[in-house]
Amino acid sequence: MKIRIAILFLLALPLYAADEMRKLDFLVGEWKGEASVQQGPGKGESALQTEVVRSKLGGKLLLIEGVGKRKLADGSAGDVVHDAVGVLTYDEALKKYRFHAWTLRGYVEAWFEAGDNSARWGFDTPDGGKIRYNLSLSDKGEWHEVGEYSRDGKQWFQTMEMRLQKAK
Repeated sequence: MKIRIAILFLLALPLYAADEMRKLDFLVGEWKGEASVQQGPGKGESALQTEVVRSKLGGKLLLIEGVGKRKLADGSAGDVVHDAVGVLTYDEALKKYRFHAWTLRGYVEAWFEAGDNSARWGFDTPDGGKIRYNLSLSDKGEWHEVGEYSRDGKQWFQTMEMRLQKAK
C-alpha cells in the first residue's frame, strides 16, 4: 500500500509543476511598449522595450528575452540599454520557482512568486541591497511592471516602470 501511495505521489509531481507554470501562461507572447529607468538622482531615461516570452519543454520552462533601446527625441529607437535573458521553471522537489537571469552585467538567481495574472521576483545585490519587481496584467491586458531598490529591505525606491502591450 505504501508503495502505491509513493508511486501516485511521484506521478502527481509533474502535474503540480505544470499547474504552477500554467499560472504564467498570460505572459507567453511578444510584448512591446515603453520603460522608464531611474538609477540614482537626476533625470531618468526612457526606452522602447520588447519582451518575448516562450513556453518550452511542454510548458515546463519559460524563456524570457527582454531588449530595451534608448528612446530618442524623435521617438525612434537608439542604442541598446537593456539586454536580458531569463529562464523560469518550477522545482517540484523544492516546491518553488527557480528563476535564472543574465544581462550584459552578469547573472542572478532570483526568487519568484506567481499570483493571479501577476508575479513578484527579486534578488540580493552584491552591495547588500535588494531589488524586487512587481508585475501584473491590467484589465486592458497590459503588462505593467515596477522595479524597486532598497539598501536595507525596508525603504524602497522605484527604479523602473514598464508598460507593454501584447503584439503577438
